[in-house]
Amino acid sequence: MTIDAGLLRYHRAIAEGYPPMSPNADARTVRARFGDIAKAYSQARSDAVAAENVEIPLEGRTLAARVYKPKAAPGPLPLIVYFHGGGWVVGDLDTHDGLVERLAQDSQCAVASVDYRLAPEHPFPAPCDDAIDALIWFAEHRSRLGFATDRLAVGGDSAGAHLAVVAAREANQRVAGLVSAQLLLYPVMRRQFDSPSCIANANGPGLTSDELKWYWAQFLSGETPRDHDVRAFPLSEPFERTPAPAIIVAAAYDPLYDDAFELERFLGANGGRVEMIDARDMAHGFARVHSQSDAALGWLRRIGERTGELVRAVR
Repeated sequence: MTIDAGLLRYHRAIAEGYPPMSPNADARTVRARFGDIAKAYSQARSDAVAAENVEIPLEGRTLAARVYKPKAAPGPLPLIVYFHGGGWVVGDLDTHDGLVERLAQDSQCAVASVDYRLAPEHPFPAPCDDAIDALIWFAEHRSRLGFATDRLAVGGDSAGAHLAVVAAREANQRVAGLVSAQLLLYPVMRRQFDSPSCIANANGPGLTSDELKWYWAQFLSGETPRDHDVRAFPLSEPFERTPAPAIIVAAAYDPLYDDAFELERFLGANGGRVEMIDARDMAHGFARVHSQSDAALGWLRRIGERTGELVRAVR
């Protein structure tokens, strides 16, 4: 199978419309370009979903979040706390608005998208701390916010999936079973660049191996984590408690394809239940650009529907 033609057209249009950046471009420049492209290819929000901006007051900082609720779904709804991708460096509530809206619509769950602090201005462990604290905050305020209190899920794409794994693990360590489901789209799990998928898909589209190295360097540009610090390296230590059931999404033409299956093996070895969705004609980041590819939209609908089923089935 080859990469979906619609996805390839999108990446060709980006290459033609946005000139290559200097290898020495700083994070702000990369961030601005990412935001400009997302805005240029954004769609109007669906009438089927309501969205509301909220603030998360945490110790020493306040994080922005956006809560999406499918209008037709009967409440109180289960909540998915979601962390956007972008290599811990780029991305925000707006760049992932369409993805999260679609997830809320197809899962028939409420989804809270969290705008965590970004590296290198806020390197490790700041994004991890924000993910953990935001997840705990939503867990503690579910009743007041009108969400179901018997189910709580966490999700994310790419670096956001990394943060979701970290946050779910810590939350369930504090309160057994607090997080009951995980959605992990093309997760980055390992700081390594010589896996077969990294070599085969080194030049993208969607993500290159050089970009992956740069993102890791920005993320770890502050405090140096220990080799077995699971906040930085989630696969470095076994779970003390059984991980929450997970849906893991892999994109075949992605440097991180092998990471998704390594995570599947790791969660399974620790007693977790895992469902793999292997998007055989997709590249990294496809869920965020589903408006440009009917095939990508089809995968995202399947992902959302299966996530809703998992969230309601667990317990």
